[in-house]
Amino acid sequence: MTAFNDLMAFQRETSALAQIAGRLGWDQETVMPRGAANQRAEEMAAIEAVLHARRSDPRVAEWLENAHADTEVGQAQLREIRRTYERTVKVPADLATAIARVTSAAQGKWAQARADEDVAAFLPVLEEVVALRREEGAALAQGGDVYDALVEDYEPYTTSAQIGAIFDAMRPRLVALRAAVLDRPSPAGVTGTFDEAAQMKLTQKLAVTFGYDLNRGRVDKAVHPFSSGSGDDVRITTRTSETDPFNCFYSTIHEVGHACYEQGIDPAYALTPLGEGVSMGVHESQSRIYENQLGRSRAFTGWLFRQMTATFGDFGIADEDAFYAAVNRVHNGYIRTEADEVQYNLHVMLRFDLERALMSADLQVRDLEAAWNDRFHADFGYAVDKPSNGCLQDVHWSVGLFGYFPTYSLGNVYAGCLYQALRAAVPSLDDQLAHGDTSAATGWLREHVQQHGGLYAPRDVIRRASGMEPGPEPLLAYLEDKFGTLYGL
Repeated sequence: MTAFNDLMAFQRETSALAQIAGRLGWDQETVMPRGAANQRAEEMAAIEAVLHARRSDPRVAEWLENAHADTEVGQAQLREIRRTYERTVKVPADLATAIARVTSAAQGKWAQARADEDVAAFLPVLEEVVALRREEGAALAQGGDVYDALVEDYEPYTTSAQIGAIFDAMRPRLVALRAAVLDRPSPAGVTGTFDEAAQMKLTQKLAVTFGYDLNRGRVDKAVHPFSSGSGDDVRITTRTSETDPFNCFYSTIHEVGHACYEQGIDPAYALTPLGEGVSMGVHESQSRIYENQLGRSRAFTGWLFRQMTATFGDFGIADEDAFYAAVNRVHNGYIRTEADEVQYNLHVMLRFDLERALMSADLQVRDLEAAWNDRFHADFGYAVDKPSNGCLQDVHWSVGLFGYFPTYSLGNVYAGCLYQALRAAVPSLDDQLAHGDTSAATGWLREHVQQHGGLYAPRDVIRRASGMEPGPEPLLAYLEDKFGTLYGL
């Protein structure tokens, strides 16, 4: 055995254990008994201790020193293993274990506080999470920017300054478009009630329509929709609302985008650093292009209108054009995951600024609710009515995902670049989508983005696929054209 082969064998075992940890997280979010939360926290802490020990094993450094690779794939494997190793050894094992234990317990406390509309019940454990992640960020940064060090977990080779520059370029045009659209009459939405079982049956059909392989996946319900796993076990969740079926359908399409990315990676990369999506920004580019540019297009919504009519009968929408307008209706709301395309990124920018302030200690956890409510009122022009519509709406901070939120808008930016290239590559796209056929679009994304997994750096993935340097202009032009037409601007 060579050093490279020894390293890769060790890495595959580590990746397999990480997948098991992910499955424990999936179980906790879907079917775990509520009373098991404390035990699950200990289980998650135990497996994190094992993973940290393996990722910081001195033998990894020895193998890296002696390993050689002549292929592009082998060199990329070494690059990513080295990056992970160098980050892991900076974090003390007891800190990694404490983070796993506290965030596992915090998730359950967040869910209960959200249900009870009780911010005060959640703040003590959130203070623990924030303190631990600050400590971790400081260990990783080694005198550099703490928040940048955390962003690296989700969007490698990207800084908060780079992200902030993109957001600064986007914000004025988004604010102007939002104001112009909301000044116009709003189209009608759906009315009536929608049977939960019928929603779940149609959502399964939607998942398959967008290429999700149910032989290697499943669809379940959770408080907060998510995708989990890679390779041959990739699971998604959605949620239902009796009066808002779009919540279920578009959450599903969104998560299918994530899942198809993982299912589409070259099987040769399974259980290696290249066997997962390269970053959350690229991941989000897939979920958002599935959900929005494809799923909310005039062509596809015509097909979905016919499916919903067959399933639910009359639901208050007269025809396909009215349905397209309803699906893309810009309206006031509190929830990021339910926000329209025009306003979604403004929700993300709010969180980006608040979590940067939390990590720098410019904002204290005890002041988070007031800071959130003040910023929301300033950005959206109305007050938050209850905590579940405010600072308790997202699961991310309870599980310690600081640095994750900006990748949602980076994903939108990347999706804008990819969609421009996709439309040029598939001129018959609208005709296909009108028949519920997404195969050309999803096939193009699989070929140009998904199959590569972690082979290329995030921005390189988008540059290679789209033929352009990633930037916000294609997204902004798409939004202004789409909603300008819809609202007669």
